[in-house]
Amino acid sequence: MPPSASPALLQSPAGDILPQLGGLDVVMLDVFRVFMAQMQSGDQSAERHGRNASKASDELGAVATPSLAADGFGSGPLRALGERIVASGALGRSQTYERLLNYLIDASINGETPRELDIALGALGRDDSFDVTADSAVRVAIHQLRKKLSAYYAEHEPAAELCLVLPKGRHSLYAEAKPRAAIDDSLTTNALPNALPNAAMPGENRSPARLASLFTWNSLSLNTALLVIAIVLLVGNLLRSGAPEIQRVNAVASIAGHPLWASVLADDKPLLIVMGDYYIFGELSANGNVARMVREFNVNSSTDLEELRFSDIEHTENYLDLDLSYMPEGSAFALARIVPLLQQSGKVINMTMMSDLTTADIRANHLVYIGYISALERLANLAFAGSGLTIGRSYDELIELETQRYFTSDAGLPEQGEPFRDYGFFSSFPASRDTQVILVAGMRDAGLMHMAQALSETESLDELLVSIDNDTHEALASLEALYEVYGIDRMNFDAKLVYSHLLETGNLWGAGSNEE
Repeated sequence: MPPSASPALLQSPAGDILPQLGGLDVVMLDVFRVFMAQMQSGDQSAERHGRNASKASDELGAVATPSLAADGFGSGPLRALGERIVASGALGRSQTYERLLNYLIDASINGETPRELDIALGALGRDDSFDVTADSAVRVAIHQLRKKLSAYYAEHEPAAELCLVLPKGRHSLYAEAKPRAAIDDSLTTNALPNALPNAAMPGENRSPARLASLFTWNSLSLNTALLVIAIVLLVGNLLRSGAPEIQRVNAVASIAGHPLWASVLADDKPLLIVMGDYYIFGELSANGNVARMVREFNVNSSTDLEELRFSDIEHTENYLDLDLSYMPEGSAFALARIVPLLQQSGKVINMTMMSDLTTADIRANHLVYIGYISALERLANLAFAGSGLTIGRSYDELIELETQRYFTSDAGLPEQGEPFRDYGFFSSFPASRDTQVILVAGMRDAGLMHMAQALSETESLDELLVSIDNDTHEALASLEALYEVYGIDRMNFDAKLVYSHLLETGNLWGAGSNEE
């Protein structure tokens, strides 16, 4: 590049560049700025510019590092804020988050940084036997409170200058100032510009001074140095291009490690995916051709068809085993969401249809069922043995036994342009003394698809875990939940958790013993 071109580049506004840059590019841009300042200084040493860059990063750290909530609000205003947050309803109906918030406020006022065990004993009501390594109750509660605080400010105090936050990785409340509305983004030759947002975070080794120190600036010509910068930016873009896939793989691994999946993934027992299918047989015409295919609710396997033949001798010659079955459309979506989680275990994974499932399969494998509630067949008795729900007038309806609430799907034949409601059903229970069953089910496609989505997202899994207020291994191995799903024209728009319940384990073992 000709030397005459450099002043125009140095003086151009960053607004032409920044919209094209990602987070990594912003850091590289800071390196570029440090370098340009050093190149223009002439007689001044690179050490001085390194100090200036370091100072800029330190100033950024001072802005980004939150202060203790007690220092940000004062004890009186802080307690008043806590009362406003509780009164707003942002914490929901559970008393857990109110107790947790008040506990953290007291700790902040007292200048204390509570440990995970302190929070479990002081805010969550756990006893001295609480094991922070095996029980994630504190981490889940902190995670949920963090989201609720963010939702409070978004809805109730959007103009607040100071926000009460729970930074990730911390168990203490902090006061965080909202970022400045505008930052001087101009590139100049006279001084280092103001630090850009997200260019560096406290404790991270990403400061421009640190990166600038990798090069001996004074030994490079302007053209050579610009080439170095271009190469650095290119490498940064190449590294970033693989980030989405790396993030996806890491996210799947994190979800597979969630306590709700541990009952089938944490041991060496093989996994068997059971697809809820519907058995079909043929009905022959007078000339011996298949006139139609029949779905009979009482005929769900070849064995059932044989029994039908014996019970209906008059028509026995009219029935033909076609060795066919069909599955709902939603099963494909659900399978695509669940299989990557199961693969994280490194186990042998096999698949079968519900119509082919045997008692030996149940004894030898952990089962993951995917399909409609109506296709549960031999797993239905186990699923509802200790349940707080029972089947209603059809498999499109469940009734909560304690409250007599009805959950009825109308997603079977939704009218065009009309809203519908469906339900996704999750259950985890022991099928024998050595094997576990997880149901990923729905009344219809909308419920089934949402259930698979919820079980493959950390936030939904955490919400379910918190709703039962008990994350011991025994509880997580015997629980059920129901999600209400709303949509229109066969498309889902919203869903919410409407029911969760710990199963009656005594009833489960009574039912499960028949399979041993």
